[in-house]
Amino acid sequence: MTSKNLRIVPLGGLGEIGKNMMSIEYGENLIVVDAGIMFPENDMLGIDYIIPDFGYLKERKDKVRGIVITHGHEDHTGAIRHLLDDIPAPIYATKLTRGLLEVKLARGGMLKEAKLNTVRAGEALELGPFKLEFFHVCHSIPDCVGLGITTPAGLVVHTGDYKFDHTPVDGWPTDFGKLGELGGRGVLALLADSTNADEPGWTPSEAMIDPAFDAVFREAKGRILIGTFASLISRMQQAAQAADRHGRKMAFVGTSMQENAKMARKLGYLDVPDELIVTPEQAFNMNPAKVLLMCTGTQGEPSSILGRLSTSTNRQFDLVPGDTVVLSSHPIPGNEEMVHRTINRLFHRGAEVIYDPIAPVHVSGHASQEEMKVMLQLVRPKFFVPIHGELRHLKQHAALAREIGVPDSSIAVVENGRVIEFRDGKMSIGERVPGGYVFVDGTGVGDIGPKVMREREALAKDGFVVIHLTLNHQNGALARDPEIVSKGFVFVRDAEELFEHARRRIKELAKKTEPDNLKDEIEKDLTQFFYGETKRHPMVLVFASAQS
Repeated sequence: MTSKNLRIVPLGGLGEIGKNMMSIEYGENLIVVDAGIMFPENDMLGIDYIIPDFGYLKERKDKVRGIVITHGHEDHTGAIRHLLDDIPAPIYATKLTRGLLEVKLARGGMLKEAKLNTVRAGEALELGPFKLEFFHVCHSIPDCVGLGITTPAGLVVHTGDYKFDHTPVDGWPTDFGKLGELGGRGVLALLADSTNADEPGWTPSEAMIDPAFDAVFREAKGRILIGTFASLISRMQQAAQAADRHGRKMAFVGTSMQENAKMARKLGYLDVPDELIVTPEQAFNMNPAKVLLMCTGTQGEPSSILGRLSTSTNRQFDLVPGDTVVLSSHPIPGNEEMVHRTINRLFHRGAEVIYDPIAPVHVSGHASQEEMKVMLQLVRPKFFVPIHGELRHLKQHAALAREIGVPDSSIAVVENGRVIEFRDGKMSIGERVPGGYVFVDGTGVGDIGPKVMREREALAKDGFVVIHLTLNHQNGALARDPEIVSKGFVFVRDAEELFEHARRRIKELAKKTEPDNLKDEIEKDLTQFFYGETKRHPMVLVFASAQS
């Protein structure tokens, strides 16, 4: 007899901002909702981005009936290439989201192998025992959908990222009617976006950006550079309209920005006349007062256009006095320091920098508290699971649910890896499955673990000391004085006494320690010695060679 046990397994996005991914399971069938990345935190040195741990899914790859993507942002799509390496399941996405995925997969040489399928808001799709109904939601990118998922155990509603914007850029508001209709059927569980759960009131409409852009365009004397995410098509549209109103030509700078803009224009999601667009090369040779450059880099990414401009390492062009840089995004939580550092560097380079809250050049694409209450009232779920947010956001969203009458026993606040089970109309919290970080560093995926990250942190903080021992090949005794090299720890000329003392300790250890244990004992002893003398923890590395 088939089990009537419905399992919801968050593999990313709960307890953090980013790498959103969820498994929804019934019997021998499973669907995956989203596959995103997360930007590294400041202490994750050298890491390009982070993806979910796919181990749980790899063990069940034969059960995966499909991968459903709610919208085209990186925190929901960025890991798709890595996921397809292990799980070549069909992908279902709206037209714009599919277009963004095609750009991403083509860049990785995986487009031909991917099984991409287009869905539309208002349509339904059956995958095994799951019937998925797609409904439109407003966000900061067009063509976003939420999901009504009918399972043998009951109806589950997944909001995706949403807000209630009555004047969206694309003119397509959230489908209140469908939400009410789903609520009228009886919803077993609501999985709802929690990003702005600590923001009171209502999230402002995207429309408020237009007058802010107009003010920037009126006052700017030189070039305008608007920084945003390469997938933020709505913001590109608003920038294009402002450029057209104020007599400026528009250029897209950077591969990702150019590819996404080209795709969005082709599909009809970005309405920009041909005569408004120029190439970057043409823009660089025009009157600065007639130019708008669309760039990436609002999160301070070192390899982005704005990141390179802030350090004067961009090859195509450089900032000049009179340039106005607009950061049309909020820092991702945990990334504030990097963003602020970039802003300071842009000022140092002579640019005028405009960012929220200096001016309302960005609004959130996520619901605030009052919208969250409306969502709960429309859907009226039996059980509620806050998703998409740090633990503080999930907790606050749960508190809002209690305010409008959802019993505490009907709310599940969980983090990545914790299984939520529904059986016979009841909810329980099950076991924990792997739901941690997988670091992507260059071409390496998952080969950087906590030990390496701790080592990188230590190296960045206190440097290292390398000790070379020359040993007698017959008896293992020191054949000459140890050589000591230091980087990032202390200036050698100023530390001769310190290192001379270290050499004496090494010689003493060599007299009383077995050769096989000598390196370990030196590392241990000098780590303690250097900390006692300097209150620093350099990495101590010992190498030995035999005297020929």
